[in-house]
Amino acid sequence: MPAAHKMVFALALSVAASPNWAADKIPAAATWAPSAISSPMFESHGAFDPVDHAFYFVRSTPQFKGWRIMVSHCQDDGWSTPLDASFAGDGVEADPFITPDGKHLYFISTRSTDGVHRKDLDIWRVDRGADGTWGEPQRLPEPVNSSGQEWFPRPGSDGWLYFGSDRPGGHGKTDIWRARQDAQGIWRVENLGPNINTSDDEYEPLPSPDGSRLVVMAGDGLYESRLKDGVWTSKHKLGPPVGVNGTEIGSTFSPSGRTLMFARDTKGPKSGEFFVWHREGNEAWPPTCPLRSTPLTEEARR
Repeated sequence: MPAAHKMVFALALSVAASPNWAADKIPAAATWAPSAISSPMFESHGAFDPVDHAFYFVRSTPQFKGWRIMVSHCQDDGWSTPLDASFAGDGVEADPFITPDGKHLYFISTRSTDGVHRKDLDIWRVDRGADGTWGEPQRLPEPVNSSGQEWFPRPGSDGWLYFGSDRPGGHGKTDIWRARQDAQGIWRVENLGPNINTSDDEYEPLPSPDGSRLVVMAGDGLYESRLKDGVWTSKHKLGPPVGVNGTEIGSTFSPSGRTLMFARDTKGPKSGEFFVWHREGNEAWPPTCPLRSTPLTEEARR
């Protein structure tokens, strides 16, 4: 991979504090709809691969059923026609997340395990080999996975793996949990508590790159919590331009944490579409495609 292309694709990792937006100064959320990716199907849960300039996402029916993880590569003529991910299994699969170093990809799946097709969604991880390709996916052990449904695995900078689950012992129908391995490799799982979880549904937890914020997809839209003295504060609902109709799902931060991408059911011909919210000022994200190996001249910018 040309070094210049890596420089174009890579983004700064500094994180700025959220400004206090005046009501009439809140930036709008814009659609992100490359022709190869946007379709009459439902597209959601995007993840950019920093290693091979790929975009992983979930494509499902317009009714948000039959989830499959697809991948599109950035080529000289733009994003390629999406195909099934190389690690695709025999079940429904969703919620891909690639770690910032590009070495690991987390997702959920009902794929067969030991010859038995599972009915519940579990958390899986696939690692990138020395040759740059994804290896064989591995199901995370109990107690990370359970007999219930697991959703949206997202590792945080604090060393915890955040996820949603409807397992017993929560505060509501589906709660936000987190898991962590100790020095002996034993997993410990804990509920994030009533500041985050209610008697209803909280599905998707997204820690910010610097670990100071937690975006939560609940049954009625997106919320946010702040980390204070090591504790997640009571979450508050994110309003417009995010909380438009309560269907925002699959959010992901830019590497700087200044921009949020999410999917929304637009209730139109294309149902699920990607939106980008430059919450803290414009930045060059999502990555442009085709990539440019050299900066544009002033004349080319006109």
